[in-house]
Amino acid sequence: MRRTTLPDDALDATDRAILNALQDGFPISKHPFAEAGAALGVTEDDLIERIRNMREIGAITRFGPFYDAAAMGGAFCLCAMAVPQADFDATVTLVNAHAEVAHNYERTHPLNMWFVLACETEKGIGRVADEIEAETGLAVLRFPKLREFFVGFRVQA
Repeated sequence: MRRTTLPDDALDATDRAILNALQDGFPISKHPFAEAGAALGVTEDDLIERIRNMREIGAITRFGPFYDAAAMGGAFCLCAMAVPQADFDATVTLVNAHAEVAHNYERTHPLNMWFVLACETEKGIGRVADEIEAETGLAVLRFPKLREFFVGFRVQA
């Protein structure tokens, strides 16, 4: 996914409060958006529309649960590739076509494409990375997790 910096006014105080609040959990109920919206002082429809808009403008890349593949018996791995700029968009399409790719980001670095593979098994990581290498003709560097860190992200509301 290509990134550009959003204008300062892209998010209002309510959008920022939503970003902060929803990182701490989301209600499991019959009407979770209504419940979450009420806690933030917005309607269910407004909350849904604001989340949709933040995705469309690129403020967030996804909205959904985060599953710990390793805790469920699976495996995941951070991967990086050095992709020629002329081939970047085509390579993104190939990489993202794999259901095991959790997310994918462009970076300003010789290793300019970074993504996470989440698979049912450790062997699955190797299989999918090998498939991506075969499809793209590019090496997939694999960085397995040695230690876990939690980095909280908050925006000024």
